[in-house]
Amino acid sequence: MERERELHNYNHVFNLVERKNVSLSGVKKIDSFDSEEFLIETVMGYVVLKGEGLELIKLDTLQGVVTIKGMVNSMAYIDEVNKKNKENSVISRLFK
Repeated sequence: MERERELHNYNHVFNLVERKNVSLSGVKKIDSFDSEEFLIETVMGYVVLKGEGLELIKLDTLQGVVTIKGMVNSMAYIDEVNKKNKENSVISRLFK
């Protein structure tokens, strides 16, 4: 029921222009990011965005909008189980 309410609060749109500019709406929070990867929680699930030279341009938490620029190589939605594995891999990479 709560998930349905969240879906009505934000529209979820992923817009990619020429693999260089990304705008994403329906964003709940950014879990982690660096110049090669963003892990973003949206109203439709977690999104992993990978690329090169990725840079956070705009974050509007009230509207749930994020704008990112850089070369985008891939984008995927992941489920909760994979998110936990993803977090562990990010942490393990930091402490290698």
